[in-house]
Amino acid sequence: MTQNVISIDIPAELLAKLDAALDAIEAVTDIFEPISEEQMRALAKMGDRLEPFCRLAAAVLPQYPQALPPSFSVAELQRDLAAFDALRPRVHRLAKALEKSQDTLTALGSDVYAGARDGYTLMKAHGESDGLDLLRASLPDRSPRLRLDKPDPAA
Repeated sequence: MTQNVISIDIPAELLAKLDAALDAIEAVTDIFEPISEEQMRALAKMGDRLEPFCRLAAAVLPQYPQALPPSFSVAELQRDLAAFDALRPRVHRLAKALEKSQDTLTALGSDVYAGARDGYTLMKAHGESDGLDLLRASLPDRSPRLRLDKPDPAA
């Protein structure tokens, strides 16, 4: 193979640990609420520019309870901010782990494709010998860009 971006053997024990960790993450995140794409688009979002305002409001509002209607829950605002602060570093860690996992998966897929392409090219150069005619015949059906013969212009 001409490309080998990554070479990794994943032992069964490591996959079992990964599965157990994912099971634990899924169990813990059962309390999280899924939000539809439509709901997500409609939500006001606290970005980096609004976060200082939100933090200041959460600190100042409890000092003026007389200015707030009874339906306004400062305690709920503070609970949400505390949960946000507790969850954010963990979500960042998960995102980094997911990014590394996705990068590894992409590199492995690229290596597999490059190897298959190189093997196909070598197979083409050696004709139908060595019992590879069945594999060679199946390649165009799976990858239209890899053609064995030039298309018949009369067809």
